[in-house]
Amino acid sequence: MKRPEKRRVFAMIGIAVLVGMYVMTMIFALMKSPEAKALLMASIYCTIAVPVILYGIILITRNARNRKEPGEEPADDPEDGEKKDA
Repeated sequence: MKRPEKRRVFAMIGIAVLVGMYVMTMIFALMKSPEAKALLMASIYCTIAVPVILYGIILITRNARNRKEPGEEPADDPEDGEKKDA
């Protein structure tokens, strides 16, 4: 599978997970069981924390991939399509 296709698949999975978390938050808000408040708070926390953590992982992997060792040429970014001038 090509790299852009993998990204598209992972993006669709991420969208499904986020939509699922939002739906679960709505369900927990409307429930009338004793555990509903705890479930709602956990769901709201995950709705905020999961995207923030994923964003952090993306930043770290992007910086780690483009990091150059001393004495090496800068790595070409495959997303640009053009080589960077040294």
